Amino acid sequence: MKAMILAAGRGERMRPLTDTCPKPLLKVRGRALIVWHILNLVRAGITEIVINHAHLGQQLVDTLGDGSQFGATLQYSAEATALDTAGGIAQALPLLGDAPFVVVNGDIYCPHFDFEQVKSALVDADMWGNPYPADQRDIGWIYLVKNPPHVPDGDFGLTTFAVNNDGTPRYTFSGIGVYRPELFATLIPGHSAKLAPLLRDFAARGQIGGEVYRGDWTDVGTPERLAQLNRPLTESKQP
Repeated sequence: MKAMILAAGRGERMRPLTDTCPKPLLKVRGRALIVWHILNLVRAGITEIVINHAHLGQQLVDTLGDGSQFGATLQYSAEATALDTAGGIAQALPLLGDAPFVVVNGDIYCPHFDFEQVKSALVDADMWGNPYPADQRDIGWIYLVKNPPHVPDGDFGLTTFAVNNDGTPRYTFSGIGVYRPELFATLIPGHSAKLAPLLRDFAARGQIGGEVYRGDWTDVGTPERLAQLNRPLTESKQP
């Protein structure tokens, strides 16, 4: 399985830190956010990794190189301007191949996420080995987390992806998902596109699955959250 780390965003909410440094290179406890992901992926045996970039992207290339220092093989998908999540993935499809791949946001901190589990997230056959028809198998599998304070209403529910509150418990999308390339088949490479509408569309067809991840997870979206993570462990309360 291959992986993609999303690293093209401008990081407006992190300014002025991101005026001179791409957000995935900001450090948590002495290690760049993106390096936490690379090492965790390699630990799970996922060593072929694609990284997209736009804002200050050359810094990512110069810092991470070919990935050999981490035991990985890194390839880069350059974007003149950030294409948003789905647009960036569609642009990188030639590097990702025909099999399911895992995607992780470069600006989240989840040091204990076990990427071994993503390898079996999408299955092609039932328990007796009978292959599912293409229009009935899951095309994506996403990991959800407990709603953080800045997303109090959540994004998705496990039994419904309806926008309105129908009583189903709702959770926040973690920024980690496993996808088949055909999820992005209708997108035009080089054009900006969001991921959520695609997920909701295929969820309505019964082709998106998911589960709740209950380990440490932080959306490092503001300087305050970054500072909180970097406080000494004796002072910091993990989200």
